[in-house]
Amino acid sequence: MRRASLIMIAAALALLAGPASAQNKPAGKDTKLYFIWPHNGATLKGPFSCRFGLRNMGVTHAGDDYPNSGHHHLLVDVDEPLNPNEPIPSDKSHLHFGAGQTETQLDLAPGKHTLQLVLGDAKHYPFNPLVVSEKITIRVK
Repeated sequence: MRRASLIMIAAALALLAGPASAQNKPAGKDTKLYFIWPHNGATLKGPFSCRFGLRNMGVTHAGDDYPNSGHHHLLVDVDEPLNPNEPIPSDKSHLHFGAGQTETQLDLAPGKHTLQLVLGDAKHYPFNPLVVSEKITIRVK
């Protein structure tokens, strides 16, 4: 009886500790996340290619918890900061590339847009410190 109670308490503590351990994974030293294409200030005809670059960390699939690696997220026209204690949202402005993709085709409405990359861990949490690209501005004809 006492043993069963201890097992239940240990299981409950493990469940509570699980989400906290997924947050704030350390980023690789001198990591740089950047756009290969498009460049800041580019005027493009849609749809257009968007290529991501990453130095000093690896790219892997969402769910793969390899050390010093993560997967890309593309923020389109996002002004509000990410909460580092919550997973990166998944919606039309927060695009996930959980299959380890390093490029995509974007078809945005004509006009001015901002793009920014964020690297997420296996469970879509941002790294600590945040691994983000510079925010670039493009214009779609």
